[in-house]
Amino acid sequence: MKRLVILGGGYGGMRILQRLLPNDLPDDIELVLVDKLPYHCFKTEYYALAAGTESDHDVRVPFPKHDRLSLHFGTVDSIDRDNKLIHMRGEEPLSYDILIIGLGCEDKYHGVPGAEENTYSIQSMEKTRRTYEALNNLPAQSVVSIVGAGLSGVEVASELRESRSDLHIKLFDRGETILPMFPKRLSNYVQNWFVKHEVEVISNSNITKVEKNGLYNHDDFIASDAIIWTAGIQPNKVVRDLDVKKDEKGRVVLTPHHHLPDEENTFVVGDCASLPHAPSAQLAEGQAEQIAMVLKKRWNNEALPEKLPKIKLKGVLGSLGKKHGFGVMGDTAVTGRVARLLKSGVLWMYKHHSGV
Repeated sequence: MKRLVILGGGYGGMRILQRLLPNDLPDDIELVLVDKLPYHCFKTEYYALAAGTESDHDVRVPFPKHDRLSLHFGTVDSIDRDNKLIHMRGEEPLSYDILIIGLGCEDKYHGVPGAEENTYSIQSMEKTRRTYEALNNLPAQSVVSIVGAGLSGVEVASELRESRSDLHIKLFDRGETILPMFPKRLSNYVQNWFVKHEVEVISNSNITKVEKNGLYNHDDFIASDAIIWTAGIQPNKVVRDLDVKKDEKGRVVLTPHHHLPDEENTFVVGDCASLPHAPSAQLAEGQAEQIAMVLKKRWNNEALPEKLPKIKLKGVLGSLGKKHGFGVMGDTAVTGRVARLLKSGVLWMYKHHSGV
């Protein structure tokens, strides 16, 4: 028997399970999924869990159950490529023959003093729960500062406004305008929503230091009762510690078939992989589809194409509370209730089709 181990039950890991089970796994392959938590979490909805507008139960589903699948719950500390071992915290190492690394990302603090120690996060389920508790225990009229006005920061700010109309919310953006990756009219739409709903957007910001009771923007102190960090991500530490070739953002450089250049049985999927698009759930799923295809062709002794087709992304959708949204679908910009309904529909479809 050969053991195929998937590290991480995120969007990429789940899609690979869906494509290999129940009928496309050879009899001589043992399939093991390793994750810290006993369920798959919708990371794209963590902003709503943090704000208190969705419950913990709303943003997760159980992992699939199947006779060919073993679930191993624990924390990965390191990967020993030479001996093909996964070192787990507080337990014996786990061996593998084929490895798929999908451990996701963590916050990147850009060397800002005090940022890691004094801010809240929405990068993991555990950290998001702590953020939810902190935000919803704040007294009335508290100040919440959100550092980073990308998609995550915008969604946290808008959802928190809907959850807590009493809070003073400040959104710090490094650029001239928020969401510069979107068409100008979408950026303006979101900016106007924030003006209307009294979320203060602070442009051209530069956070130089974070303390327990506030932060420094261009060395000017701004008192804050809670600070949320959404100002950048980096690969999981286990991947950062791997002695493999990486790009300028620390993501693992792969062959066109998504495996390490020197190890054809070690794949990387999702946020830790160096791909021509920004990390997203949609990208992880598209890449996972291709990894599953590569494995099945190998197992069937079929030739692999030299290059795989480009992963096509359908678009990006963001929410502004429960009634409004924004995004781009193909070449079409969408705003308002239509965008929010589209986002809700995508989530509903995913939630009800995430089994095997």
